[in-house]
Amino acid sequence: WPGSELFRYNPRLRSTGPLAQVVEHRAFNPLVEGSSPSRPTISLNTSSRTVRTNQPGTHRRLGEVVRRHLDALWQGPILDASRVAYRGFVDSWRQDCPLVLDSGCGTGTSTALLAAKFPEAVVVGIDQSRSRLSRFREPMPPNMRLVRARAEDFWRLLRADRIRPARHFLLYPNPWPKAVQLKRRWHGHPVFPELLALGGQLELRTNWRIYAEEFRLAAGICGIEVPPVVSFSVQSPLTPFERKYAESGHRLYRLGLNLEETE
Repeated sequence: WPGSELFRYNPRLRSTGPLAQVVEHRAFNPLVEGSSPSRPTISLNTSSRTVRTNQPGTHRRLGEVVRRHLDALWQGPILDASRVAYRGFVDSWRQDCPLVLDSGCGTGTSTALLAAKFPEAVVVGIDQSRSRLSRFREPMPPNMRLVRARAEDFWRLLRADRIRPARHFLLYPNPWPKAVQLKRRWHGHPVFPELLALGGQLELRTNWRIYAEEFRLAAGICGIEVPPVVSFSVQSPLTPFERKYAESGHRLYRLGLNLEETE
């Protein structure tokens, strides 16, 4: 897919490293295995169940599903509401500004934090739930936008208009952990090749290692160079889920993909 000329990448946004408050580890999350006394710790005052699944490992049909989606461009309908929301955003966006996507942003907490992290970019939080988006009550940074739309619709519309994000965050997507739910995970969904074709720096975070490993394997099948999945701890959580999972002692995982050269 040819690169868009709608804006130039900002060098700061092209960094492949994690955000400043993320500490990566070869081992698992220190919140589980013990933290260094010199490192601030998060009080474990909440309780959240770990992901329960009937999969012993990555899904046995993952390769078959991904290759089938690669062979045929998805022709699913785009909701009219998504089109209207997308057009409203594009018409108001100064397209000389880099674009950062926060897909599945929930209440918008992460979108606001990312907007503060990348003040030179327009940071767009996308979620299909009116209820979740309505919970954002804080003053909105001037470079932040919240859009009610299906993420898969928004991605396809961006690609059709040849708009490439500089960075793209998928923060704790619904894991759909039952084996029969593979096609509901982003890497098992027919939109996955289009998601990768958007380009930019893609960062996935999850508290289910199988999800991250499947995403990595699926990207590799699509011809993307993939680094290993890493575990990490956080001192300043990006999302309410990240805070809840960290305080409950979950292991957290991150996968970063460089999709800037994706065609």
